[in-house]
Amino acid sequence: MEKPVFSVTGDELRKIELDDSVFGLPVNDDVIYYAINNELANKRVGTACTKDRSEVHGSNAKPYKQKGTGRARRGDKKSPLLRGGGVIFGPKPRDFSYTIPKKMKRLAMKSILSLKVQDDRLTVIEDFTVESGKTRDLAIILNRFARDERAVIVFDEARKPEDADYEALKQKAALLKRAGGNIPFLSFLSYKRLRAHDLFYGRRVIIQESAVKKLSEVYGRQSDDA
Repeated sequence: MEKPVFSVTGDELRKIELDDSVFGLPVNDDVIYYAINNELANKRVGTACTKDRSEVHGSNAKPYKQKGTGRARRGDKKSPLLRGGGVIFGPKPRDFSYTIPKKMKRLAMKSILSLKVQDDRLTVIEDFTVESGKTRDLAIILNRFARDERAVIVFDEARKPEDADYEALKQKAALLKRAGGNIPFLSFLSYKRLRAHDLFYGRRVIIQESAVKKLSEVYGRQSDDA
């Protein structure tokens, strides 16, 4: 399928061919759900901690005698039934993270990209950066494509430091992120570090032209068969 490539001024420049194995798949809701849940679980800190009755500071002495008072029997003041006592089955520090199969995660990313194409919420734009690094300049560009919408910008990024264009791409990405740091509901994703949560909930996905080609290389049919 073909999509128009826009300039930063909003003019259509040319057409680009989208790989159907990345942008034209049937949407798989299940794998999208699993991928988003996995990302949210991996972000959980898991530091919540409570004390049970063996950890609460207090006396082990029986507060009053067992019988004859007409009150409930008490073993000590640290009982979970008393104020200041321990907590029954309270949370303890734990690791909530887990992994899902790589093929499932790849399919989730392709399903989300395909969903955005089907809903006409994916825009391809020429490679650009904000030389000034100012929010004002990026906001002008962004308002042409995603006015008052939650947006995601997918940019190109050099893979290895020894690549010829590594420093140039790194500088462009840094200026772009700096300019967008103060814009609410705007996320930046590298083509090789996609996040299902940001992609799915982004009302407008803006992909730089070079990133489209890299996505086809990374997620395309040939890479799956390799």
